[in-house]
Order: sequence, then structure tokens, then C-alpha cells
Amino acid sequence: MKVLLVTMYFPPAGGGGVQRPLKFATHLPALGIETHVLAPDDPKWIHRDDEVMPPTLAWVHRARYIGPKGRKPAEELHGSQGLERFAKQAQLAGRRLLVPDENVSWNLTAIPAAIRIVRAEGIDAVVTTSPPGSVHLVGAALKRSLGIPWIADLRDSLLAHQDRRADSLAVRVKGRTVRVVASTVARGADAIVTAFDSIADEVSALSPVGRVVTITNGSDFDDFLGLDYVPGDRFRVTHTGAFFGQRDPKPFLRALAESGLADVTARFVGGFRAADREFAESLGLADRIEVIPFVPRHRSLELQRDSEALLLIASDAGGRGTGVIPGKVFEYLAAERPILAAVPAGGAAARLIDELGAGVVAPEDDVEALRAALVELHGRWRRGELTVNLTPEQRARVDRRAKVAQLAELLHEVTAKPKP
Repeated sequence: MKVLLVTMYFPPAGGGGVQRPLKFATHLPALGIETHVLAPDDPKWIHRDDEVMPPTLAWVHRARYIGPKGRKPAEELHGSQGLERFAKQAQLAGRRLLVPDENVSWNLTAIPAAIRIVRAEGIDAVVTTSPPGSVHLVGAALKRSLGIPWIADLRDSLLAHQDRRADSLAVRVKGRTVRVVASTVARGADAIVTAFDSIADEVSALSPVGRVVTITNGSDFDDFLGLDYVPGDRFRVTHTGAFFGQRDPKPFLRALAESGLADVTARFVGGFRAADREFAESLGLADRIEVIPFVPRHRSLELQRDSEALLLIASDAGGRGTGVIPGKVFEYLAAERPILAAVPAGGAAARLIDELGAGVVAPEDDVEALRAALVELHGRWRRGELTVNLTPEQRARVDRRAKVAQLAELLHEVTAKPKP
């Protein structure tokens, strides 16, 4: 079998969004599936990581990127006023006019490139993986023009992203075009893969023609081989990844300030919003906060492994985030350090961490509960009891290779169906 994987995020892009498509392309060849990847040549990602290499057993094709570069509008606007703010907003306006998302113009080169690859390589099936949602237009075009089986992989909700403000006028306007993409996926994809069950429920409500399957993200335990934990003289709690949308570190920062623990260092790897840094300083936390800008993935893994605890922050977002299990959860599980999870109470991420005994969970907006969780983990550390030991069965439950094997089975299923 030969499969074409179409993704916007692939090395040398940096950041967590790269890992799911990268691991698909890494492990599918070992399952007997010749894997071709179509990605942009250089969409000017916000982060670039030249140390992460494409998989050696996959064929990587590039289509010229047409579209705006990655930006952080909130950071660019922070602290600006008057004419300066107006000028910056004008610079950002063009991105907001592109629908369903700012990357949609890549389809102008990606669709012709995908058609050429399918014909030249004898591709049997195509997998499109979002975000951005517009990447699924490539799959729809291939299905319509060549009749090739198509699997749409949804890493985030197409209709109600948990990190966007649902009350924003711009989001509501774009939402109308996003619903068109969602309907296109439902009507055209031979199967739809989702990263968590809440997306599966959302897609199922659209009466899709293909089967809907949840294949969660997975833990890459091999990525941490050779990385050691060396107990520190301070309690280091580390958060990796960017803050955007409704992800809010302020309740945790208040909890840290109220904990009375002077030997705690909160490390934020991947940057910190200027407004959040100012808030931390206003609480007198300047000497207990360490902000580390974006680093290559291997360095991020080193910092995770060499931490007393790992901080996870996820937003409820009016109920939209309850069913979300961020990919970061699985990376933290592979690091095998205790997780301090500031996540929606009773949500999917909280349940998984509780079931695996991998950390302490508290509602993301409950300062007192977060303070108690931090104090509990700190106490375990002081007593020498701060460990995470997943059983072989637990490791198998979250192992990435097993997740990719599920995708391989689905590919065999859709390609075995007779064409109409």
C-alpha cells in the first residue's frame, strides 16, 4: 500500500503540532505502508527546529507555500496604543480576511502537487491532517478528481476550537466558512479520525458518510531514552509549549504566590506572554519564575525529564475544552515525571491522568485547589516519594506505535472497499 499524508506542520517546523504527522510518517513504513508526505516548503512557521529530522523511510514532497507567515497577534499588539496599535491591527487584518483560515492559499500549490504525486507514485489513499482545517480541501479535491480513498485526521475541533473566543465577531464570521469545510469532510471522507472523543461526537452529528474513529495521540517513550532526572535543590515545575487563546497561567501563578513555598521554581519553556510575565511580577514571583524561549525539541525533552513536576494547563472554554486531551499529556507521560494538571474538572485529560496515577489534578481556575496540589507534590518531593512508574500495561495503553497501527488498519479498511 502507498499513502500520501498531507500536513501543514512537518520538520523543519517546530512545536507540538509537528509530532502527530511526523510519527505517522515515521511508523507507517514499519507496518508495510509506503508513506509519502506533502508539506509546505517554508510557510514561515512561528517556530523552526532544524534538529528534528524528517523520517528516513518516508518520501517527503514540498509544495511552495503561498500565504502569510505565522504570527502572534496578541503579543504584537501588547502595550501598543493609538496610531501604533492601529497600524499593527492593519498589518494583521489581511490574515483575518482569509477563510476558513489564514493558510487556505496553500491549496493553490498543494492541490496540483498532490494530484501529480498520486498519479506518479500510484498512491492508494490520502490522509489529510489538521489544523489548519483548510488542508482537508486537498483531500476533497483528490477524492473528487481521482476517486482516491480519503481519511481526514482531526487533531482539533473544526467547529469549536477550545482555545478561541467563541464570542469574537471574527471567529463567528470564520465559523460560517469552517462549517462548510466540516460538511465537506463529513460528505466526502471515507473515514474520519479524531484525536479525542469529543471531536468524534461533534463530527458524528454531521451524519458523515464514512466511519468515525478516535485515535488519540500517543507517548513516545523512546524519545526520552538516555535523558536523566537529577534531583534538584529546588522544586522545579516545568511547563512546555506556548500560551495562546484561553490558556491562562494566572490561577496557577496566584496559587504559587499563596503557597508560601520559597524553594519552587516555575519554568515556562517556549515563552511566556508579556501580560502573563507582568502579572507574575506583580505577585512578587520574579525570582521564582524562569522563562525559557523556544528551544529545539530535544532540549525541551531534557528539561521535562529533569524536572520535579510538569505543569499542564488547559481551558474549559465554556465546556468546549472538557473532552480535550492535549498532545502534551502524552509527552508528559513519556517523561515519567509527576503532572500537576490544571485542567477542566471531570474532563478527559483529568480522567486519563487519574486512571494512570500520573499526577495531581485540580480545576484550572481554582486557585485553592491548585495551591493544595502544588503543596502536595512539594511534600512528596521533600519525603523522597515523588515518582511515576507506569506499568507495562499502562505504557502499552498510550504507546504511539499502537496508535499508528490503528491508522494502518483503517487504511487497509478504506482501500479494500470497492470504488463506486
